[in-house]
Amino acid sequence: MTRFERPTTFPSFAFAVAALALLAAPSAQAQSADMTFFVTSSGPGKGADLGGLDGADAQCQKLAQSAGAGTKTWHAYLSTQAADGKPAVNARDRIGKGPWQNAKGAVIAKDVADLHSANKINKETSLTEKGEVVNGFGDQPNRHDVLTGSQPDGTAFAGTDDRTCKNWTSSTQGAAMVGHSDVSGPATNPTAKSWNTAHPSRGPDGGCSQADLKSTGGDGLLYCFAAN
Repeated sequence: MTRFERPTTFPSFAFAVAALALLAAPSAQAQSADMTFFVTSSGPGKGADLGGLDGADAQCQKLAQSAGAGTKTWHAYLSTQAADGKPAVNARDRIGKGPWQNAKGAVIAKDVADLHSANKINKETSLTEKGEVVNGFGDQPNRHDVLTGSQPDGTAFAGTDDRTCKNWTSSTQGAAMVGHSDVSGPATNPTAKSWNTAHPSRGPDGGCSQADLKSTGGDGLLYCFAAN
């Protein structure tokens, strides 16, 4: 090297450090590939008309695919009520055996019994497929209402009162039971801390429209579980 030449070791050193940092940092895609539970970042956009259970499952599958977890079979945590000669379907029977973890690797429940008793669902763990926190009670806009149509134990409602917006086919009349993804809400609501049975939807359009769901703190979101 002459006295006027500059050493070339620093750029090479910097490149090596950057390469090591990339290798050491876990990729978001790798984290998502291990994900077995998420809250949808968006709904289909037609209120509680999800296209039935098949349409809801397809929404879960599509978003999981976009996050790199599409090799699993995804089901929405939704119940349907007995109607038109068809028996009720329980959300708890659709989601596999567990355990389930979010996009960041936090386990939210080890099995179905744990999910419906001592689960770890809260604002910090109810992440979307993108690993993002869902706006909750006190945030603007509040989006913590998640469609479930379910009782606290994950079973369908009996009787004639609609709790599934006509088994997820109505965007006007009816009502849907929702849970709070952040297990929080106004103190006047005794079930505000329920992740799956917080309150029924309601609103001027009849209870099942996108506007109605938004009016009570929702956005037509779903819980999605890897069933295999």
